[in-house]
Amino acid sequence: MTDSATRLVGLPLFPLQTVLFPGGVLSLKVFETRYLDLVSRCLRQVTPFGVVCLNQGSDVQSSGGERVRFEAVGVLAHLEEVDAEQAGILRVRCIGGKRFRTGTPQQQPDGLWLADASLLPPDATLKPPREQAATVVALNNAIESLRQQGHVPFAEPYRMDDASWVANRWCEILPISLAAKQKLMELQEPEMRLKLVDEYLRGKGVIPGR
Repeated sequence: MTDSATRLVGLPLFPLQTVLFPGGVLSLKVFETRYLDLVSRCLRQVTPFGVVCLNQGSDVQSSGGERVRFEAVGVLAHLEEVDAEQAGILRVRCIGGKRFRTGTPQQQPDGLWLADASLLPPDATLKPPREQAATVVALNNAIESLRQQGHVPFAEPYRMDDASWVANRWCEILPISLAAKQKLMELQEPEMRLKLVDEYLRGKGVIPGR
């Protein structure tokens, strides 16, 4: 894979039934040969792979000729931890990086998808508006509650003063459809993403309505 400031050539793709957000944590159990090879190559070359949300089919290769469809906008996954659980199985922890939009994907003989991709602009760093302060406080409370249960779903540092970071972390844990998560991830305006999250939380009574 070669790259420039905004262009990635031959980006390897990992279609999954999840939406990765920038700054998000992704844990994978890798056992298929095509993905074992992908992880090994990314480790050697210190390069990311692309995570895209599946619309149809499975990320597990089958011999039935099942059609696979996935979203055109995804997020780069940077390897952070790789552990060999047993022979032929890897436990992988990744951190979400920049968003990208793919061109036409091509599937290799081993089943791995590749695509040329254009990097999308990162979110601007903006403080959460005062009217959404309750959403920030609620996220902080949710993190503390999860920590007490022995579950820490987010990578540190926690950036409660960043509207994009707060919105993305809420999007990861809200019980909404993958299609809704995908649309929120694709939004170019972090303040709008946070506003939609805020409206959802108020509508569900998680935080007080106005």
